[in-house]
Amino acid sequence: MNESLSGFLHTLLSSLRDLAPIILVIGFFQLAILQQPIQNLPEIAAGLFLVVLGLTFFIYGLEMGLFPIGEAMAEALARKGSLPWLVTFSFLLGFGTTIAEPALILVSSEAAKVAAAGGMISDTLQDRESYANGLRFTVAFSVGLAILVGVIRILKGWPIQYLIIGGYIGVVVMTLFDPDEIIGLAYDAGGVTTSTVTVPLVTALGVGLASSIRGRNPMTDGFGLIAFASLTPMIFVMAYGIII
Repeated sequence: MNESLSGFLHTLLSSLRDLAPIILVIGFFQLAILQQPIQNLPEIAAGLFLVVLGLTFFIYGLEMGLFPIGEAMAEALARKGSLPWLVTFSFLLGFGTTIAEPALILVSSEAAKVAAAGGMISDTLQDRESYANGLRFTVAFSVGLAILVGVIRILKGWPIQYLIIGGYIGVVVMTLFDPDEIIGLAYDAGGVTTSTVTVPLVTALGVGLASSIRGRNPMTDGFGLIAFASLTPMIFVMAYGIII
């Protein structure tokens, strides 16, 4: 109990330290540059407190639950020696965590509104939802495929740099032919997929898998899945923009 409380307090202090620069920058520009008083200060203070508390619980929960279970499942599947189940799990993990990403939901919704305002789609609720859901599922599928490829890379010991370089060459080539309206969205899609839900589980999967396979180094082989998860959404969203 004492160890758990000590760990929680340590995480709380870390969250405060991490958020302090953001608070200081906003406060400095508000008071020193804009020279305006901070309105609704009690509400803002309460909101910041909830952010710190929420971030603390989130990080503490990751350390207690998601990281251990991700590593344990990866190790168990590796010991089982069933490649079909391992790649199926890796794809579904990538797809499931991405489809639940709050950042992706927000960006997809905003993209649908902008597309409707720009005349790319009809400005109806049904068309906006269809566009946003299509974008979400496209990104989620691409991340699932990326994690699958990344897991196979760990199993086979392929050098990651060649795969990443080849992928970004593909992104550059597609940029030349893609509609201008979709390029920025495609690039942003690579960032929103590597957020609060996806990163912990995918990282735990890679490290746990590399740790359980003879001849693999967790440092050199276990990391890199996030790079794949950032790369493939750009390619798939560009393709999505060309198709629609």
